[in-house]
Amino acid sequence: MARRRAVERTLGLMCGAGSLPRRMAEQARGRGWRVVAFAFDGAPDLAGLAARVVPSRLIEMVPVLMACQAEGVSAVVCSGRFSMPDFLHARMADADAVVRERVRDAGSRVAPRVFDAVVQMFAGIEVEVLDQRPFLGDALPPAGCWTTRRPGESEWRDAERGLRLARLLAAAAVGQTVVVREGVATAVEAVEGTTAAIRRGTDLAGAGAVVVKAVAPDHDYRFDLPAIGPETIEAAIGGRAALVAIEAGRVAILERDAVVRAADAAGLAIVSVDG
Repeated sequence: MARRRAVERTLGLMCGAGSLPRRMAEQARGRGWRVVAFAFDGAPDLAGLAARVVPSRLIEMVPVLMACQAEGVSAVVCSGRFSMPDFLHARMADADAVVRERVRDAGSRVAPRVFDAVVQMFAGIEVEVLDQRPFLGDALPPAGCWTTRRPGESEWRDAERGLRLARLLAAAAVGQTVVVREGVATAVEAVEGTTAAIRRGTDLAGAGAVVVKAVAPDHDYRFDLPAIGPETIEAAIGGRAALVAIEAGRVAILERDAVVRAADAAGLAIVSVDG
């Protein structure tokens, strides 16, 4: 076993909720990695894709670091959705010493500071945190319209305004999604996440709203993959939105075939737009 690991690189896959961890595990294996999966709340079943699955919690990093060392992990990559509200509400008295130290070093629970602390934590055991994009396949689409229905002129105007607003929010580490109708922002994403923001915004906007998702110019893809997927489209359809627009090459579409089929059936347009 020790000889095999000397040749085969071992990747620690930090798995949150959603379909993305399985996709990234498949991509990692295709790139020659042996995968050790750290399964946090909501993580999918990675049977057959990971050499080992380690049940994990955001407030307990000592077992994660110990497993990385025991398995010969040389790099880690984050994958899937992690609950910011859960982390925000976590009592540091219940956390282990490593988490308490890193939160103290960060000085707050604002994502960029926490991310820096995580990088330092793994650097302490000589493990690199990798960019997620090489493990995504074709999930980051170029500019284009992915549905049968194309946006109308007023929808394009709302998409352009939404793109400007979403970038400002993302640059301020607030959120990445806005809902716009007739130039009026009816919701901006914060800690609740994309789906909840869409539901709130379309409820206020009524039929015909435009949903836009974008990222900050210096977005760190080691820790967050901005994406839409079936849940996003379901929320947009349920709110009678007219258009979902994402930033081309920077926001992913997960399960694209299923997403496009659902959108076409509901008459919802989906586009990727250049900056």
